[in-house]
Amino acid sequence: MPRPLREAAAPGGPGRARSALLLLALTITAVTGAARADELKPYQATYAGIWNDMKVAVSHLKLEHTGDTWTTTSSSSPHGIIGHLAAGIFPPRQVSVVRVTASGVEPQSFRSEGGKRDKSINLVYDWPGTRVTGLYEGTQVDQALAPGVQDDGSVQLALIVELLAGRTPRSFRMIDRNGTREYQFARDGEATLQTAIGAVRTVVYRAQKAGSPRITRFWCAPERGYVPLKVEQTRGDEVQWTMEIESLTRG
Repeated sequence: MPRPLREAAAPGGPGRARSALLLLALTITAVTGAARADELKPYQATYAGIWNDMKVAVSHLKLEHTGDTWTTTSSSSPHGIIGHLAAGIFPPRQVSVVRVTASGVEPQSFRSEGGKRDKSINLVYDWPGTRVTGLYEGTQVDQALAPGVQDDGSVQLALIVELLAGRTPRSFRMIDRNGTREYQFARDGEATLQTAIGAVRTVVYRAQKAGSPRITRFWCAPERGYVPLKVEQTRGDEVQWTMEIESLTRG
């Protein structure tokens, strides 16, 4: 999966996704005041990574529950004759470990690796000590933790958990090197997607960093536990990249 709230590089090449997971970041019915419709469950999904209207990657995502933690593992491999260009958008391997509490998702660790060495990320969270440490794309990280902070690996699950609990998030603050960045979230309509797993009703959410021209949208399926079936980043009228569901198994 791409890091759904990372934004892609300027047009001309797929570059590093610089705004994203999709994640995958990513997930709703009309949730304002709605009753809890489902519960968080392990799942496995496969997505097609699309750039310039071409399928350039295949991403596999797995959510597992062990003890009091949830682990999201994603791996992406190139597809087609220009698939080798996609590593910047669809990192080869990411592992995110979180705890789910009454107040939401608490990241425990995050690793993103397998692409360029200077783009690797390795974060460890100390919630009792309220600090996060590690390495973020060549920058040493050692900063205070505030409640609700996420990273590129945990934000998609954080969105799903909020929506399953009947809470509509307005924003998420995320680790960005030795600082944070904030993304505003808003509901952006509904759509029935024609997908590889059939026609599915979705609710669309959008995320945008203040001052950025890029918008990331999530098409989330209420009847599928709010798992995003499509994630897409745009800059104006230009589509930067898209993730589309190919298979999904829950439970």
